Amino acid sequence: MRQRDQVYRDPKNQIVDFAFDDRVADVFPDMIRRSVPGYETVIPMAGLLAARHLQQTPDVTARAYDLGCSLGATTMALLRALGNDACEVLAVDNAESMIQRAAASITDPRVQFLCADVRGLDFKPAGAVLLNYVLQFLPTDDRLELLQRIRSALAPEGLLILSEKIHFDDAQDDAFYNAVHLDYKRANGYSELEISQKRSALENVMIIDTEAVHRKRFRNAGFTRVRKWYQCLNWASFLVSP
Repeated sequence: MRQRDQVYRDPKNQIVDFAFDDRVADVFPDMIRRSVPGYETVIPMAGLLAARHLQQTPDVTARAYDLGCSLGATTMALLRALGNDACEVLAVDNAESMIQRAAASITDPRVQFLCADVRGLDFKPAGAVLLNYVLQFLPTDDRLELLQRIRSALAPEGLLILSEKIHFDDAQDDAFYNAVHLDYKRANGYSELEISQKRSALENVMIIDTEAVHRKRFRNAGFTRVRKWYQCLNWASFLVSP
C-alpha cells in the first residue's frame, strides 16, 4: 500500500536541504503524484516513446538509460512498453535509499541498477536516454557537460526524453503558473505548512530553467531537433534528437 507523504507535516525548528533519503524514498510515489502535475501521464508515455524508438533502432543500440531512476517508475514503464523485446536497461541513481528499493521491486533480468552519480557515468552506446525531473537537481554548471556526454553516446537515430519543471520569462505568466501549481498541491491535501517547509527545503537544491535556456543548452550540446511533447502548468517534457 502506498504510504502517504507526511515528511513536512509537523513544524520544524530548522529546515535542511531536501534529500532523497529513507524518509523521502518511503513516501516518494505519493509525494511526486501529489506534487508534479502530469506525472502520471509523463512516466507511462515516456516508456512508450522510448520503447517505440528502441524498436526502430539497430540491435547494437538496444540499450536505454534511466538516469535518476529513483524507485524505477520510468524503468517499469519502459519494460511494459517493450513487452518481451530484448533490451539492456541501465537504471542509475545516486540515492542508495532509492536504488535499494527499486532493485528489490524490479527483478527483470534486462535491468541493471547502478548507485552512481550520473555525471560520472561511462556511457555506452544507447538508443534512448530518459532523464525525468533530474537535471533541475544538478548544479547548473554541470548540466551542459552531462547533455554533451549523452549526445555522444546516443545513436544517430537515438532519443533523449527530458522532463523538468520550468519557469517563464514573463513575470505574470510565471506568477500565474506558480499560483496554480500551489492550488494543485492544496487540492491534493497538502497544508500551507507542508507547502512552505518543502519549498524552503528545495530552495537551494532545485534550480529550474526557462524553456529557452533548455533549448539553447540542447543546441550547445549538439542536438539538432527538440520537440516539446507535453506541458502541464509549469512542468514540461521534451523529445530531443541528435
